Amino acid sequence: MYEEEIAVRLRALPEALKQEVLDYTDFLLSKQEKKKAKKEKFNFNWEGGLSDIGNNVSSAELQHHALECR
Repeated sequence: MYEEEIAVRLRALPEALKQEVLDYTDFLLSKQEKKKAKKEKFNFNWEGGLSDIGNNVSSAELQHHALECR
């Protein structure tokens, strides 16, 4: 989509700035990979983990129970 426009502008840059463009594109790609990795790792394996303690408990009791489970 923007490839030709990017190529034209890149050819107009001096060599030192071309290296900066490469560095920036590497940064953007690594940032994208980190976001992708975070999305893939998330799961709900914790869901229902405290269901055995009942519905009428306070948040403090939940915190204590969560610490006991660690």
